[in-house]
Amino acid sequence: MKNKFWYLTKNSISRKIGSKWFKIVNLLLCILIVCALNIDTIINYFGGDFDQKTEIYVIDNTGIAYDIFNNQMNNSNLLINEGEDETAYTINLYDKTLEEAKEEVENNNNIIFIEFNESEDNVLDITMLSKEYVDLKNYTVLNTSLNSTKQALAIIKYNINPEELANIYKQVSIERIFLDESKNSSEENSTIIVTTVFPILILPFFLLSLLLVQMIGAEVNDEKTTRGMEIIISNVDPKTHLASKIVSGNIFVLFQSLLLICFALIGLGIRMFTGANMISGGLNTYVTSLTENLIAPEVIDKIIYVIPFVIILVILTFLAYSLLAGILASMSTNTEDFQQLQMPIMFLSLAGFYLSMLAGFFKGSLFIRIISYIPFLSAILSPSLLILNQVGIIDVLIAIFLMILLLYLLFKYGIKIYKVGILNYSSKDLWKRMFKAMKEKN
Repeated sequence: MKNKFWYLTKNSISRKIGSKWFKIVNLLLCILIVCALNIDTIINYFGGDFDQKTEIYVIDNTGIAYDIFNNQMNNSNLLINEGEDETAYTINLYDKTLEEAKEEVENNNNIIFIEFNESEDNVLDITMLSKEYVDLKNYTVLNTSLNSTKQALAIIKYNINPEELANIYKQVSIERIFLDESKNSSEENSTIIVTTVFPILILPFFLLSLLLVQMIGAEVNDEKTTRGMEIIISNVDPKTHLASKIVSGNIFVLFQSLLLICFALIGLGIRMFTGANMISGGLNTYVTSLTENLIAPEVIDKIIYVIPFVIILVILTFLAYSLLAGILASMSTNTEDFQQLQMPIMFLSLAGFYLSMLAGFFKGSLFIRIISYIPFLSAILSPSLLILNQVGIIDVLIAIFLMILLLYLLFKYGIKIYKVGILNYSSKDLWKRMFKAMKEKN
C-alpha cells in the first residue's frame, strides 16, 4: 500500500510541476516580481527619476522671509523624515520677477516658484507658481512651512527676539512614562508592526491556502469527470488516495513558496548588481523606523517564541484545508459545484486576513480573543494577538488543540464521506448519503 501511496503522490506532483501552464505562470511570476522589485530602475531607464529633487525658487520682496522659509522647510523635512538629513527639495533665491519665472516653468515640471510680499492686513502675501498640480505630499509640506513662515514674520513684527523665536519653533521632546512598569516604548510600537508588517507576511499564507484548496479540488474533480477515478479506486482504497492528494498538494505549495522566495532573491540580486538603492526618500525613512522597531530586544524576544507556534498552526491549518478541499471535491459532481462549495472557505480566509490587519484596534476585546480560537482563523490571528499581548500562550495552545481536534473530526468523518462521494456522479440526495455515511461504523 505504501508503494501505491508514493506512486500516486509522485504522479500528482509531476503532473502539477511538469505542466506547461505551471512553467508559463512561474516564468511570468518571476518577471513580475523582478520588475516590481526594480520598478524605479526601470522607470529611470526610460527617463523617470525617483531621486530627482523638487526645485523651489523664492522671490523674496520682504528681505527676511527667505531665511525663515528655508529653516521651516528644513524643520518640516526633519519632522517628516524623523531626523534624516536627506531632503527632497532644493531651495534657492531667485533674483528675477515672477513674470520672468513663468518662462522657466514652461520648460520644467519639477520646479516651483514662491513669491513673498509684505501685507498690511495679512502680514504676508504669498504667490505660488508651478506648471502643473503639486502632489499632495509636497503641497502639505509647503503649506505647513509657508504658514509657519507667516507666523514667524508676525512674531518678528511684534518684536519677539530671535532666541525666543527659535524656542517657539524648536521640536518638542516627548518622554514616555508608563504606570505599568512592564510596559515600554518599544512594545508601544507593536501595534504599528502588527498592522503594517504582519499583513505583508500573512498575504502569502492567505494566497497559498486558496491555491491549495483550488488545486486539490480541481485534481479530484478532473479525475471524476474523466472517469479515471473508477480505475484508481479499484486499485487503491479511498483513504490512501485522499492521503496522497493531501501530501502532494502541500509539497507543491511548499515548492511554490520556495520558487517565490527565489524570484524575490533574484530581484534583490539585480538591484544590488545595478547599484540601485533598496529604497529611497520617505519610504526609506519609514522602513528604517520600522526595522528599528522590529529589531528592538523586546520585539525580538516576542517574535522568537511566537515563530514555533506560527509554524505549528500553519502546518495544521494547511492540513485542514487539504482535508476539507478533498472532502468537498468528492461531494461535488463537477468543477462548478466545487466552486460553490468552497466559497465559505474563501470567505472565512478573507475574514481572517482582514481581522489580522485590524487586530491592533481590538485591544482587550473578548470578541477577538474568542475569534482567535476558531480553526482556520487561528493561524492568522493568534500570532499577531500574541505579539500585542492580547492573548497568552495558553490561548494559543487552546487554538492549536482545537485545530488538532478539527483535523481528527475531519479525518474520522470526512473519510467516510470521501468513500461515498468519490464515486458518486449524481447530486440527487447527495447530502442524505453524506450524513448516512457519517453515521456508519468503520
